[in-house]
Amino acid sequence: MGNLMSYSGITVKICAMQAKLLSEKDFEDIAGMNSVPEVIEFLKSKAAYSKYIGQMDVSLYHRGSVEKVLSESLFDDYARIFRFAGIRQKKFLKQYWKQYEVALINYCLRIVFNHYEKPFDLEYKKQFFDKYSQISIDRLITSKNIEELVDNLKDTEYYEPLRKLRGSEGATLFDYDLALDLYYFSTMWRKGSRFLDGKEKEIFFRDFGTRIDLLNIQWTYRAKKYYHMLAPDIYSLTIPYHYRLSVEEFKALVEAPTVEELERKLAGTYYARKYHTQDVKSLERTCKDILRHLYISDKRRNPYSIAAINTYLFLKEEEIDRLTTALECIRYGLSRAETLEYLGGVV
Repeated sequence: MGNLMSYSGITVKICAMQAKLLSEKDFEDIAGMNSVPEVIEFLKSKAAYSKYIGQMDVSLYHRGSVEKVLSESLFDDYARIFRFAGIRQKKFLKQYWKQYEVALINYCLRIVFNHYEKPFDLEYKKQFFDKYSQISIDRLITSKNIEELVDNLKDTEYYEPLRKLRGSEGATLFDYDLALDLYYFSTMWRKGSRFLDGKEKEIFFRDFGTRIDLLNIQWTYRAKKYYHMLAPDIYSLTIPYHYRLSVEEFKALVEAPTVEELERKLAGTYYARKYHTQDVKSLERTCKDILRHLYISDKRRNPYSIAAINTYLFLKEEEIDRLTTALECIRYGLSRAETLEYLGGVV
């Protein structure tokens, strides 16, 4: 009864928001469009995006501007859920927000590492980060180099893992990205469930643990297939936690002498058996499908729990990823069939 009472309002709100997500028919229609402005006009008719797209000047009808609108829509949805949340749910949502903080820092790292002349373009995120984040966008946008960027994170949890790299000679953008990702996943695995108990703690570990396993599988496969990396190097860039993928299975994947042997070992894992995954050529698509199935199943079995929040935000983030991909395909003049293939997420 406790969960029913504490989640009844937020679950009703999320169900109403989920009804506004785009359908597969919508994506089929978008894939057949010929220009970015045509997609923007289409999104104007969708309740989830009309609020922000309706404010856009016609001169801003290009991919970069619409991607900002998509981000604003996501953050606006997060804010709506946060307002309906109880005290414990708010604590969980603050933990969830960390992935958006990591994405923001990764963006800033690219700006300073690549010496972009274009200034930081973060104004559209500022209202949300000022309210929900430990990170100050006003400070970050003053960064001229990596040293200043790291210093501008001094009052946050991300300062220490990046500070250690700043002192090492020859650290690359990849090194900083990797340090940030490993810190995020390790911290969330150890602390992300501390405000949860019982069934909700179980849901958190199942969802986040599966995500870690699938990322480790993808990173290992790519490291071997595209970069021909050796086992010690692969271990250094993977997350040091496991859920359904045992330590022995993971070790067998990393130390497989060939890509073909890795594929054979992968076929014997829990994920291949449960979800009948055979075609590694569509590994990224398969991993997304597994997560989608998991989140939706969790919500169906436990509608009055964090599964409602997790599932909605996952589906919204996935929708934005697919919209961004569709816009890129249309911009480059790909056919409807090619665009639909990319929307499926092939490696």
